[in-house]
Amino acid sequence: MASLSKVIYTGVTGDLKSRVYQHKNKLIDGFTKRYNVNQLVWFEETDDITAAIMVEKKIKGWLRRKKVALIEETNPNWEDLAKEWFE
Repeated sequence: MASLSKVIYTGVTGDLKSRVYQHKNKLIDGFTKRYNVNQLVWFEETDDITAAIMVEKKIKGWLRRKKVALIEETNPNWEDLAKEWFE
């Protein structure tokens, strides 16, 4: 997830659509609400929660430039990939 000013948040969930909805509507207190992180700019799907948590931890350990490169590899304009999910 990211804000318009490109603040990046990395997380893991078992229900992406619900989690994105929560972030977009500021239903969760904390980092994403404070920094207006409400755009889905990258995601990866798996049925293996253990693998998902490992990837999340790996990405959280990266420098910002590597996270930006990951996003821009498939989403160079930082488009909100969930912009039409809740219309």
